[in-house]
Parts: sequence; C-alpha cells; structure tokens
Amino acid sequence: MEAVRLREVSKRYGRREILTDVDLHLDAGELVALIGANGSGKSTVLRLLVGLSRPSAGSVERAARVVGYVPDVFASHDRLSAATYLMHIGRIRGLSADTARDRSHELLERLALSGGAATPMRKLSKGNAQKVALAQALLEPPQLLVLDEPWSGLDATAHTTLRELLTETAEQGAAVAFTEHSAETVRTTATRVCEIKHGRLTTTSEQLSITEVSLIPGTDIDWAQHPDVLDVRRQNGHVTLTLPTGRHDAALLTALNHGWSVMTVRRVK
Repeated sequence: MEAVRLREVSKRYGRREILTDVDLHLDAGELVALIGANGSGKSTVLRLLVGLSRPSAGSVERAARVVGYVPDVFASHDRLSAATYLMHIGRIRGLSADTARDRSHELLERLALSGGAATPMRKLSKGNAQKVALAQALLEPPQLLVLDEPWSGLDATAHTTLRELLTETAEQGAAVAFTEHSAETVRTTATRVCEIKHGRLTTTSEQLSITEVSLIPGTDIDWAQHPDVLDVRRQNGHVTLTLPTGRHDAALLTALNHGWSVMTVRRVK
C-alpha cells in the first residue's frame, strides 16, 4: 500500500524555490532515508509528507490516516512531566486513559528516559527531550512515521533502541521516512535511500554508495555549506567528510586549494 506520494512538487518561499519537481512515494513497510547537505530541502519534504506545509505546485496524496511526526526541534512543555505530557497527547489522539498511560510508560522505559517518566519537561536534556518527542510520535501505531534527524542528541543505547523501534514500526505496516547525516546509521536502518540536492530529488537507490574522506585541516572551510557534503565529523585534530561516491573529487579539490592534507579516502558503502 502506498502511504503517501509527492507528485511534481515544488515549494517556494517568496522568490526562493526550495524544492523543484520532486516525485517521491513511500510504501507500507519501507524505511526511507532522505539524505542531502544542509539547506538542500530535506526538512521541507518531510513537512510536506505529513501535511504541515502545502506545495506551491504539484500535489500530495496521503492515504495514511494515522501520522506520527518528530520535528528537528521539539518544543517541550515547561510545566508538565514527561508522563503527563504524553498522557495529554494520547487523549487528544483518541486513546483511552489506560492505553495512553501504559503506552507512554512502555516507550519511555524502553528509551531509558533519564530520571523516569515523572521528570518535569523543563529539566530534560536535549537527548531526553528527544526521547519524549519519539514517544509522542509512536503513542498510536502510525501508518506513516516521519522523523527529522531523530538520532540527534541520543546516547548510544537509545540509538540502538530507536533503530529497533523504526524497524518494528515498518514491520507492522507503516511507511517510515527519516533524515540522517550518519552514513552508518543510514546503512544499517534504511531499506531505500533518496538524495535531495539543490531542491531536487537526484538519486533513489537501494544501496547509495558513500565515501568518507579524512583530512588534516588547513585554512578554515565551512564544510556544512559544501553542496556535496552529507556529514562532517571532527576528532583528534582531523576532519572526516561523508560524501556520495563519485562526487568527492570536488571536495578534495577544495581541501587541497585551502592547504588541507588528505589522510584517507575510503568507500564505506
């Protein structure tokens, strides 16, 4: 079953076109990773999928009735505990009080919310607030689950738990779409990978090839603004870039022109 489809969708804010003629479908049981550089239009695609934004042109056809969504920034409620917030959201969505309570505690226990379900939202760290954001999206079994960088801020144990939850949700018949910069997370989670570049869907692949380039820094470069760079990691005095294989030459040339030294170029997928 097709949960949602974008047909020739374009999105414009004022004179700026964010997306151009995007065709994308999500089927039940799929785990679709949407990758691309910062500003490429990934988050806009997600908001269109769930109905939080309307296209400037084209159409969105959504068959899924129950939609779960985790935004890139979760605005938590200062005065409520995590459990009370989730109970409130569950009741709004039509769950019984018992179901909302039981499901909330099950998800928070599984995600290992630090401090427990009675912890006030205002005291939650970024990672623990993200766990509550994930729980609210999964309270009612979704037919479409859309997540914007859901692993952001999570500890290693919660990383694994989230991957398990997404896989289980897809196995139960939902279409799942997420954005993520980590090539390893995409490799171990997604059943299909789509790439957005400059507002266009340029690649749809079961096995998108990824290359990692490790560099010793020279003159400062804002790699997050480079159109081909999917992820940037800095560790032990060197920088590792994640790029689609076949489009890493431009990044290497930029690095060499700015006095950077190449340590390794490694195809990881």
